[in-house]
Amino acid sequence: MSLPSHTLGDYLSLLKQYNLVTAASDILPDTPISLVSCDSRNVQPNTLFICKGAHFRAEFLTMAEQQGAVVYVSEHNYPDCSLPCILVHDLREAMARLADFYYHHPSGSLSVIGFTGTKGKSSAAYYLKSILDTFLNGQPETGVVSSIHTYDGVERFESHLTTPEPLELQKHFYHALQSHIPYLTMEVSSQALKYHRSLCTEFAAACFLNIGYDHISPIEHPDFEDYFASKLKIFAQSHVNCVNLDCDYKERILASAKEAGKPIITFSQKDTHADVYGSQVRKEDRQICFWVRTPRYEREFRLTMPGLFNVENALGAIAVCEALNIPDAAIYTGLIHARVPGRMETYANADGSVCTIVDYAHNRLSFETLFRSVRAEYPERTMSIVFGCPGKKAIDRRKDLGLAAGEWCDRVYLTEEDSGEENTLDICRQVASYVEQAGCTPHIIENRGEAIRQAILDCDGPSVILLTGKGQETRQKRGQEYIDTPTDVEYAQAFLQEYDLRNKLDGSSPAKAALSILPALEEKCGETWILCCPDQLGTVEQDALALLRAKLRIILLKPSTQPLSAQLSGCAVSLSASDGGLLKKAASGYTVQPKLLDTLLSSGFLPVVDGSINEAQAIAQAMKAQRLVFFCPEEPSLALGENRQVELLHLNSQKAGELLAEGTLSHDWTVLLNAARDCVDLGVNCVSLLHATQPHALLLEALGQQVFGSTLHRTEQV
Repeated sequence: MSLPSHTLGDYLSLLKQYNLVTAASDILPDTPISLVSCDSRNVQPNTLFICKGAHFRAEFLTMAEQQGAVVYVSEHNYPDCSLPCILVHDLREAMARLADFYYHHPSGSLSVIGFTGTKGKSSAAYYLKSILDTFLNGQPETGVVSSIHTYDGVERFESHLTTPEPLELQKHFYHALQSHIPYLTMEVSSQALKYHRSLCTEFAAACFLNIGYDHISPIEHPDFEDYFASKLKIFAQSHVNCVNLDCDYKERILASAKEAGKPIITFSQKDTHADVYGSQVRKEDRQICFWVRTPRYEREFRLTMPGLFNVENALGAIAVCEALNIPDAAIYTGLIHARVPGRMETYANADGSVCTIVDYAHNRLSFETLFRSVRAEYPERTMSIVFGCPGKKAIDRRKDLGLAAGEWCDRVYLTEEDSGEENTLDICRQVASYVEQAGCTPHIIENRGEAIRQAILDCDGPSVILLTGKGQETRQKRGQEYIDTPTDVEYAQAFLQEYDLRNKLDGSSPAKAALSILPALEEKCGETWILCCPDQLGTVEQDALALLRAKLRIILLKPSTQPLSAQLSGCAVSLSASDGGLLKKAASGYTVQPKLLDTLLSSGFLPVVDGSINEAQAIAQAMKAQRLVFFCPEEPSLALGENRQVELLHLNSQKAGELLAEGTLSHDWTVLLNAARDCVDLGVNCVSLLHATQPHALLLEALGQQVFGSTLHRTEQV
């Protein structure tokens, strides 16, 4: 389906129809318009360009003109620009109207379902998506626009706004139509409703989940009334409205829904007169079971996600299914299969004594709901939380979340959470004052990964740790940019392993204790690993012994002045370069005679060779090693600073060459990266650079649980 062709006169008439135009100069109405855009980087000939954004600059308009724009729409005139201008008094509304017109009102031919509320939007949206995917048997997969991910049949990516700007939103609807997707589920934020991002969207059904105090700041909503009134706007755009009778201010919400003049479906766990009534909620074999009565059926449903509060979100999805006439069998199966990335994801250590819950909870209502649920489900455990607050938005959260965390939690760790253009430490100190006011002494650790690590390692008994606000997001907003970072899930998995290693390994039988909790090492059986050890061995020897017992072929290189510990006696064989002609230095480097090493490895011994980087490099190449490991005195992934950390986590030869060509690395790092690159170019499968002082970094790497460090793969593997 191609987009219809419109002229500049058509767009001007549209804006005039809604009384948005204050002036229009030098307009040629017959000019064809090929694109409507607010991004000067993708302008093409015959573009209608919209001047929007707090950071808009005149040079963006100049760039758009140079690339072929034929008119601009703005609230301000730019006298240095020769393009015709359409001045409007409300650019946000104008942009929504223009976007919908350009994409030919795609939501009118698509079943778009919108969820709004202070909490639960993501969960309810993904519950409904799972139900609809089940109903369609996955052919095609239904669309979603959420604060977590976006999928429209053409694009799939991690989201950064709950509801995108109008041109992006209407494009997603258009893509869904092109892809023959019949349903698209979305979250609708208060900002989207207030600032017209979702204006012109025609909802097949809308669901109002709840209302609480949130998003109150100078750049969002000046007060609760403005926030609440913005949320209520969704009813006017929907064919059917679903309302939760258990939320605060239900009378006003119902009155607003009735005022819209469309059918209403109510849902509740308290009011037996609700159209969708849920009851008999119970936990059974780690599932949540509940009974539902609707006008069409009565039956039991099950959720396999934790959190008793999710029943409310499920009822919202079921109410929408009443509006869409979705069969109860599809609802049942869809809810069983439903998963929400980054919502109530639970990860535990080996014996289950330390449990982490990764969740997007980020406001007072979601915090208090989460705390109540966790206290009910984990009554005998200490409860810790790791969280932060975003920069320059929802300022009141700093007080609300600080007081709630201090009141409910035994330990509080404050850290980075999309600080943006504010200083992370300043934000944390503000939140800390409220945590202390509630009677708890918080820990401030700006690096989010280190904060999660410390929260886990501080556990000294049965514990549950809440990692809130980020879920499975892979980026942090720093300044005006989004910087790639590991996810909270990756942090949790890695540091739970570290916790186990610290508490399970003992001096008398470290390998046995490690292997009892590290079955994944069996997958590495038969691989040859070369370890170039640091000056201080730390836990490297323990880890090497564990790998050896798992039947890996381990060769350890160490400084000649570094003695071996007693724990390696009986399996380690010390070698010098002259033994069996093992190493010979030549003008081009070292030559290696691997026969002696092969003999020792085949007999189950651990060869220990005096040497460092050059010797390790030569032996790794000669032995055709699967992995060469270097240990660095500082965290390798931070060699270019925190903002470029993700670039160094996973490399190939080409990427390494590009970084070396920059010339920004230190001398020591340049030497090490050059050696690593040479190794993979000459046949070594993988080179790992690990932090020497991190306990059991080697075992974590072997398990694939190493979040930090740097890994250089052969080019064809990346």
